[in-house]
Amino acid sequence: MRSKLCLVLLLFSLSSFSQQNPKREFRAAWVATVSNIDWPSKQGLSIALQQQEALVLLNKLQQVGMNAVIFQMRPASDAFYPSDIEPWSRYLTGIPGQDPGYDPLQFWIDECHKRNMEFHAWFNPFRVALKYDEPLASGHIAFDNEDWVVKYGNSLYFDPGLPETRQFITDVVIDVVRRYDVDAVHFDDYFYPYPIIGEAFPDTLSFRKYRRGYADEQLEDWRRENVDLTIEKLSMAIKSVKPWVKFGISPFGVWRNIADDERGSLTSAGNTNYDHLYADVIKWMENGWLDYLLPQLYWHIGHPAANFETLSNWWKHHAYNRALYVGHSVYKCDPASSILEWRQCSQLPDQIRLTRKIQEIGGSAFYSAKHFYRDIIGFQDTLETKLYADPALVPEMPWIDNQPPATPRKVKKGWGKVLKWKPDKTENELDKAVRYIVYKNKVGEVFDPNDTRYISLITKETKLSLNKRTNKIEYEFRVSALDRLHNESQISDPVIIKL
Repeated sequence: MRSKLCLVLLLFSLSSFSQQNPKREFRAAWVATVSNIDWPSKQGLSIALQQQEALVLLNKLQQVGMNAVIFQMRPASDAFYPSDIEPWSRYLTGIPGQDPGYDPLQFWIDECHKRNMEFHAWFNPFRVALKYDEPLASGHIAFDNEDWVVKYGNSLYFDPGLPETRQFITDVVIDVVRRYDVDAVHFDDYFYPYPIIGEAFPDTLSFRKYRRGYADEQLEDWRRENVDLTIEKLSMAIKSVKPWVKFGISPFGVWRNIADDERGSLTSAGNTNYDHLYADVIKWMENGWLDYLLPQLYWHIGHPAANFETLSNWWKHHAYNRALYVGHSVYKCDPASSILEWRQCSQLPDQIRLTRKIQEIGGSAFYSAKHFYRDIIGFQDTLETKLYADPALVPEMPWIDNQPPATPRKVKKGWGKVLKWKPDKTENELDKAVRYIVYKNKVGEVFDPNDTRYISLITKETKLSLNKRTNKIEYEFRVSALDRLHNESQISDPVIIKL
C-alpha cells in the first residue's frame, strides 16, 4: 500500500512540474561480493547461472539509470580473475583457489562497457580473511610471509606498517590495471580495521622495526602515515601505467568530529576516518593523490549525531578541485524500518535533490546493488521516471585530461532510415573516441545541448538505425564524440531526417 501511495505522489509531482536533470552526473551502484552479498547469490553456481545473475543485475541497474558499477573483485586477498599473485576467491566456487572456469572480471567489464557504464575495480587492500579459521588457498602468499599477517578480532589482516605489504598491495592493483580495461581503481572505508573495544591492533613489532622516527606516543600518527604511504604509492603507480585510470576512495562518512578538531564536522560519530581507521582522506585530496572522493553518508536527513545534510555541506569544502560524490544507504530504505525517516518514500529522492543543489557534489553511489530488487518504497520508479529519466555523462576530470576528441566526420543519412558517421583516427589513447552522443530534436525547436531531453542515445557504434514512422515529422540529428574521460567533442552540424 505504501509503495502504491509513493507512486501516486510521484505521478502527481511529474504532472505538476518538470525539472531538468543534469547532463553530467555520476550514478553508480556498489556490487559487493564478500560473503556473496550481491553477486553471485551463493557459492558453487555454474558459469551459466553466475553470468545470468550478473546480466539480470546489470540490466536492472541500467534500467534505473546507473552509468557506473563499483565491483568488488578482490574482497579478501583473493581474486575474481586469473592471477599469478593471489588465489581465486572462495565466493565463486566455495573452495579457495579453485578456478571457476572463466574470467568473471573480464565478463563484468565487457558487460558494463556494452551498457556504457564505467567499471570501477573495487579492492579491499589489507583484509586477508574475514574469519581467521577459514582455510586459505594453498600457495597463498601468507604461508611464505607469516610475519605479514596479524589476527585482530576474528579476522586476518596484512600489517599496514610493513613496507613489504604496501608493495604487495601495489603489485596486486597494478597487475589488474595493466591487464584489464578498468575505468577506475576503488577502495572503500577499510584501511586499519574498525576498532574492537578492549583489543589493541597487534602492530607492536612493525612499529619497533619501522618507526621512522616516531616516538612511542605517536603510534597513531605512524599508522596514519602508513596508510598515506600506501595511497601515495598507488596513485603514482596507477598513473604511470595508465594515466586515464581514475583512483577513488569511499571513506566512512565522518572525517573527524568537531569536538576533536575545529576543522571537523558538526557531528558526534562513534568512529571517524582520522581517529579510528587512520585514514586522513582530507590530506589525500589536498595532495592530489585521488581523482574522486565518495564519502559514505549512510544517515538520514536530520540524524541527530550525523545529519546527511550537515555532512554533505561539510564535505563540499574538501573537494580541492577533484571530484566529489556521495554514497547513499539504499539498504536502509525499508517500509518495515524501525526508523521513521527510512520508512518514508521521500528520503532517498530528497537526498539526491539536496546534493544536486551543492555545486561541488557531482553525483551519487548506492549501497548495494541487490536492494534494487526489493521494496524500497518506490525509489526505483523515482529514478527511472524522474531523477534518472534522462541519460547522464560521467563528470569530466580535467586534471587528468581536458582535451576533447575530434568531431565525428561525415555525419549523414544512409540507405534507409540510418544515421551514420566516421570517427577521427588517432593513436593517442587519451584522445580516442570511445562512444558517441546522438542528439535529436524536432525541426523548428531550439536545440540546447545541455538539455538531457535532446540526448537520444549514447553508443559505441558509428551508425544508428532509426524507427520508421508514418507521421512524417522532420528531426535534426547531431553527433558528438566522447573520449575515455568523457570529454565531449564539438557537436556536428545537423542532419535532417523525416520519420
